[in-house]
Amino acid sequence: MKEEEAGPQKRELYAVLQVSPEATNEEIRKAYRHWAQVYHPDKYQDLHMKEIATHNFQRICEAYEVLSDEYKRQIYDIYGMEGLTSGLELGPRLNKPEELKEELEKLRRKKEQEKMAAHFQPSGTILANLSLPQFLDGDGIMRGMAMSSEVHSQLSKRNTIAIGGNLEVQENSGGSAASAVLRHQLSSVSSVEFMASAGLRALIGLQTTRHLSLHSTATITIAKSLRDGSINLSNTWTRQLSETANGNIQLLLGPESSIAVGWQKKDEKMSAAGELKIGTSSFGASAHYTHRFSSVSHGRIAGRFGSTALEVELGGGRKISDFSTVRALYTIGIQGIFWKFELHRGGQKLIIPVLLSRHLNLTFATGAFLIPTSLYFLVKKFVVKPYYLQREKKKALENKEKTSAQVLITHMPKEDLVYTCCVARPDNSYNMRAPAISLISLERQIAVYGSRKALRKGEGLSEVNDESASEVIDVTVSLNFLVNDSGQLKLHEGVKKSGIMGFCDPCPGEPKHYVEYTCGGQIFEVTVDDYAELSIPQESHRV
Repeated sequence: MKEEEAGPQKRELYAVLQVSPEATNEEIRKAYRHWAQVYHPDKYQDLHMKEIATHNFQRICEAYEVLSDEYKRQIYDIYGMEGLTSGLELGPRLNKPEELKEELEKLRRKKEQEKMAAHFQPSGTILANLSLPQFLDGDGIMRGMAMSSEVHSQLSKRNTIAIGGNLEVQENSGGSAASAVLRHQLSSVSSVEFMASAGLRALIGLQTTRHLSLHSTATITIAKSLRDGSINLSNTWTRQLSETANGNIQLLLGPESSIAVGWQKKDEKMSAAGELKIGTSSFGASAHYTHRFSSVSHGRIAGRFGSTALEVELGGGRKISDFSTVRALYTIGIQGIFWKFELHRGGQKLIIPVLLSRHLNLTFATGAFLIPTSLYFLVKKFVVKPYYLQREKKKALENKEKTSAQVLITHMPKEDLVYTCCVARPDNSYNMRAPAISLISLERQIAVYGSRKALRKGEGLSEVNDESASEVIDVTVSLNFLVNDSGQLKLHEGVKKSGIMGFCDPCPGEPKHYVEYTCGGQIFEVTVDDYAELSIPQESHRV
């Protein structure tokens, strides 16, 4: 369950019965009897209607089972459904909220321990270096290959271990290494790590980290090489410069002493970083900037220069699933002209650099950049974009088929108020209009719920064309039925508006925030979260 949904979930059962969380036992019992009579399956002869009534009747009974029991209701009010499904209600009767909390905390700690025992996070990288000039010379296309893998495991609340290894082959030479890091959390502000590796870089080391203040962190590392006996000592200071940026200074003392200054910034739309490093025998600087164009695509530009490198990198990437991202990059520098292709899935990476030419020819370099870039935009426009639009359309149709089965069950209407409800729809997949719910009283006394695009303001269902009819449902009776004797319509907190009895969502997954309605010839409007309580009419909503 998402964290932001935790609160509303503790009120959902009250919304099913359309009662306030402060409702008395008598009010809950009265609401249960009322809704149980309305949705009792025996009242309906049609099999389709009976199926839907059965579903709603089960929801009502489940809500009443919890809210009518003093102990279950107390647990539900404190912890929601999590408390009920944890087994807490099956234990001894606990009379005080403090006792309930203590018992549930014990169960939570037990589950956390079980989760930690089986919890581990693997990650790995496969790097395959290809060379087109080498292939044209008849020596094969593979220049070299490297693989690395690492597994993080939570041993206990304070202890974490990471075990990794790597293997590298470059032309006629190669090597391997294995490493292990044990991290212990000394306190909430400090930790210590013990490191050891064997193979190409055999060493042992110790690293300690401490938060000096709310915005500053210091790290000290000492490591001894087991190959030549040299000792390296490094100090790193990190300072948070703003909510989205931080800087760091690193001082390294050893056979290759150096000092480095770095800066990083990251927010929802972009990320950038830069570093300047000066050593006893070399110097270098690097920087990169990544801009996120949308939730699924981004562009990147990077540069490196120094005593051993001079190159510029351009490219971008696209998210192809919830866990996978592909990236294509173009690099030009003193080492040659490269294409680089990357696939990221979870914690795994596949990186394939392709050397196109070792010589910096302006015509070749321009063609190597423009040809694949043009090809990408052509494929995106005529293949990828139509495919995703078709897939989204198919998903929308599938959602409509699922929700179309939820027909509305009619009640005896009241004459107090009538509302129309409609939801904003996107004009296309990339240009979203402001999400909205509109509640508008109509002289025709008809209330509809669905796509705003499919409706004409001030007109009813009869004006909706056949193509858009599946995006709109009639909720006149359902809303009238919820109007109380004083002429007020109140939707309780904790459940989506489309989750109200008699409703279904013809436009699944679309947020609904803005409400517009008329009462007594006056126009009212208000912005409200989809899970929040809504009570209308109110004078504060008057335009």
